Amino acid sequence: MHASTTPFDSRKQRVRRALRRNTSGRPRLSVHRSSKHIYAQVIDDVAGHTLAAASSLEKDLKSKLKTGADKAAAAAVGKLLAERAVKAGVTSVVFDRGGFRFHGRVKALADGAREGGLSF
Repeated sequence: MHASTTPFDSRKQRVRRALRRNTSGRPRLSVHRSSKHIYAQVIDDVAGHTLAAASSLEKDLKSKLKTGADKAAAAAVGKLLAERAVKAGVTSVVFDRGGFRFHGRVKALADGAREGGLSF
């Protein structure tokens, strides 16, 4: 292991490794949570392309939200991402939580995406 590898990076790699084994050709829904915003994208790892993306920074979402750093924002981003993914022809994904716990905003985003029509 690298000397500069943080516990977060180790968790992220462990989650990625587990996903790679269980993906069975499905795209990956990747989540990034910062202190002020939340970002998500659906990635086709075989082709190396992003199929759909959404974040709390987008104009139409930003005007509706109080802040980009709460569960309401995460759920809205999840729903928007799911709509875009379904439009791009993706209905089934694997959820990549990165090094984040499946809790709070990350869970809210996942629930929003399921509500929007994605299955995982």
